[in-house]
Amino acid sequence: MEEFLSSCRRAVQVNSDQPGPQFHVVMGNEACDVDSMVSALAFAYFLSKTVHSEMLALPLLNIHQSDLLLRSDNLFLLRQTGLSPDLLLFRDQLDLRALHRAGRLQLTLVDHNVLPSSDSDLEGAVVEVIDHHLLEREPSPSCPVTVETVGSCATLVTERIVQKAPQILDQQLAQLLYAAVVLDCVNMAPAAGKVTPKDSQYAAMLETRFPALPPRGALFQALQNAKFDVSGLNTQQMLLKDMKAVSGSLNVAVSVLYITLEEFLQRAELEAELSGFCQKFGFDLLLLMTISFTESKEPIRELAVFSHSATCREQVSQYLEQARNPALNLCPISSPHPHIIAYQQGNTLASRKKLLPIIKDFLKEQDGDGCQGDAEEEESQVPPTPMNSLVEGCPLDDGLPHISAQDLEEKVSKMAARGGN
Repeated sequence: MEEFLSSCRRAVQVNSDQPGPQFHVVMGNEACDVDSMVSALAFAYFLSKTVHSEMLALPLLNIHQSDLLLRSDNLFLLRQTGLSPDLLLFRDQLDLRALHRAGRLQLTLVDHNVLPSSDSDLEGAVVEVIDHHLLEREPSPSCPVTVETVGSCATLVTERIVQKAPQILDQQLAQLLYAAVVLDCVNMAPAAGKVTPKDSQYAAMLETRFPALPPRGALFQALQNAKFDVSGLNTQQMLLKDMKAVSGSLNVAVSVLYITLEEFLQRAELEAELSGFCQKFGFDLLLLMTISFTESKEPIRELAVFSHSATCREQVSQYLEQARNPALNLCPISSPHPHIIAYQQGNTLASRKKLLPIIKDFLKEQDGDGCQGDAEEEESQVPPTPMNSLVEGCPLDDGLPHISAQDLEEKVSKMAARGGN
């Protein structure tokens, strides 16, 4: 894998700015969680070993290089498998539009099946899709689509490799795939509502073929510990670490927080920080989804709605309370802040992946209905992000990486520059 990734970097440095061979880029979604990263790395490696042409297959992480600091679970897995982050290619290191204009780009999407509106001009380059989310792509004879609602996209990539080129599987590739499946499927526990028989089948196959893989439980716990370690992060970093944005009549951010809601609501100057965050990044409303675990490892989910607009706050809260597909089973709890409505979420299986379609439906219904209330009306500047499983955190065992204000502002300003939906 190291040799493959090194050759990808060399090819980009030599060929991207001048006439040359085509690139077959394998790209995950904008959240770039472990599943997206591993699926891109593994499928590009598979193409490099099975497609015999002058076209160069390469994996591309769909974030800017500086954003990897907020995906330290990805960094943990790379470290565990002996891969240097310096070998990876990031969105700001390859001009996909220039390649597409030059007729030198083919694009395979993994862990999402539609491009966001900010990348709609790349649609003509998409030649294949492998995903495990709700199918939103229109069928096309020129673009094979593999979409199956398994727990992890890495399961589908593993299936393709096993069926077409099992000989390329080695310990390192197997460990990457195995970690992604185990993490996305919550340690293969049926109670979590993620794992499917196909996920279990290919996880078991990897365990049998590679007995030196880390024990499933220990691997999951290490990744979970990484996910929930947010010590040292300020409020803005916590919100950005695992955030997805949707827009319509409102710009809405949905952030997953890996602490209890009670602990988060006790942060000093919280309302002022949330207000500043919304003003800085152009959001009308924040949805805060917290996840923590009991001593017996049962998930606890809580939800909070923040907006300075009482109209928006109350309409969104009422819509979520009345949601039936799925029902969130929300139970109001006390909030010390006047602009925050807080809930316990009885349906612990309803992750952000299940919540986002509810929010999108709300925005569709509210378009043209003036829900903005006393919030400032403005065109959304936040690009859509595909639904995917939660972005996991990282072990900060080397200390908290330096994340400057400039890095964070550059992240969101570049998101805004790509336009909203």
